[in-house]
Amino acid sequence: MTETEAIAYDVVVLGAGPVGENVADRTRAAGLSTAVVESELVGGECSYWACMPSKALLRPVIAQADARRLPGLAEAVRGPLDTPAVLARRDGFASHWKDDGQVSWLEGAGVDLYRGQGRLAGPRTVTVTASDGTVTTLTARHAVVVATGTRAKLPELPGLDEVEPWTSREATSARQAPGSLIVVGGGVVGAEMATAWQGLGSRVTLLVRGERLLGRMEPFVGELVAKSLTEAGVDIRTNTSVASVARENGTVVAVTDDGERIEADEILFATGRAPQTDDIGLDTVDLEPGTWLEVDDTLRLPDSAWLYAVGDVNGRALLTHQGKYQARIAGAAVAARAAGVPLQDEPWGAHAATADHYAVPQVVFTDPEVAAVGLSLAEAEDAGHRVRAVDVDFGSVAGASLYGDDYTGRARMVVDLEEDILRGVTFVGPGAGELVHSGTMAVAGRIPLDRLWHVVPPFPTLGEVWLRLLEAYRDN
Repeated sequence: MTETEAIAYDVVVLGAGPVGENVADRTRAAGLSTAVVESELVGGECSYWACMPSKALLRPVIAQADARRLPGLAEAVRGPLDTPAVLARRDGFASHWKDDGQVSWLEGAGVDLYRGQGRLAGPRTVTVTASDGTVTTLTARHAVVVATGTRAKLPELPGLDEVEPWTSREATSARQAPGSLIVVGGGVVGAEMATAWQGLGSRVTLLVRGERLLGRMEPFVGELVAKSLTEAGVDIRTNTSVASVARENGTVVAVTDDGERIEADEILFATGRAPQTDDIGLDTVDLEPGTWLEVDDTLRLPDSAWLYAVGDVNGRALLTHQGKYQARIAGAAVAARAAGVPLQDEPWGAHAATADHYAVPQVVFTDPEVAAVGLSLAEAEDAGHRVRAVDVDFGSVAGASLYGDDYTGRARMVVDLEEDILRGVTFVGPGAGELVHSGTMAVAGRIPLDRLWHVVPPFPTLGEVWLRLLEAYRDN
């Protein structure tokens, strides 16, 4: 092992995913010298094993489903998808798992990159162990930012090691469609990957421990997505847990808790995420390795003057867009504190310091799509708000009828009856993902309902569902 002399920076960032990149961009733009440490590919999970490749897999499946709803086009798309072509396009969106472009971006931003395992080594100090064993020590005058993200969380099951299960990484980077696939988990990853691989030719069995898919969202969300998946050929088993797994002559055998044997070529566990904090030296600064890092609204650890945790690793919202939003806030906060400027809670200012987690938007790219922001009805009631849910059938909207025959969907807004604002909005239906930003503006902006009446949706678009929601609220 060779150690080098310590190198000083204003800011050191652990993790070069989209969150770490955005923090570095903001601090560097503020004139602070910045180093980023990365043990894998610059660009992180989102670029190579999550957002980009998964949506590249899903887009042809969803486009084909939309086309089949249109007379005059439906018959032309009855055949199977060209799976090799879909996978080749996916490879392009994952940059063929090479990070040259991302590295060039960092260099252009004036950020120094250190490849290797980064670990805290006491206050304001990070060591980087390269693949050849060389150890470089970096010190930070103002801030160390942990942006190491999360990893797939696998259950402790008999036989799991010998099975070599898929996680989200294998599911988004597979070189071919398996003949059959067991998906364990009814959350976003499970629902999306069941959609993708069924559409690409696999026979999918989806095992859900709870009573419905997407259990954290409004109840009708899981019902509509499950109905569509079943019609597409997915075998969905709810209230089902896996007791053990094994490979027998190359075939995966999953034994459920009631003793049923389910066989497939591969098995994907989409059973949650864990913070990547096991091996980053948290113990050297009196923190527990392997834990989520709790932060304040400037993304700084409450008892620290220099340590920040941004993105998935703080557990606030495991979504790339929220992580990048937090990165902008953290970068501004670090820069302001370095300059001795008081932090201000202003929406556009360079010194804004409020990582708002009141209105978190999310899209689930299934068929139908799911788009939600803010609180569900149950969450709003549990939080003590006096609320009312307003539901409409998406089929009542002219734009939905034009989008495709037999359009099936539903929309809900959760109205705070005391403040006359929206606490949450959920849309389910083909193309619904494009509506979520309007919902986010309504919820995050706390727009009173009497002003929403004057936000006129163009006719005939899916956005006209807003008018139907407001009419339903007024008339009932």
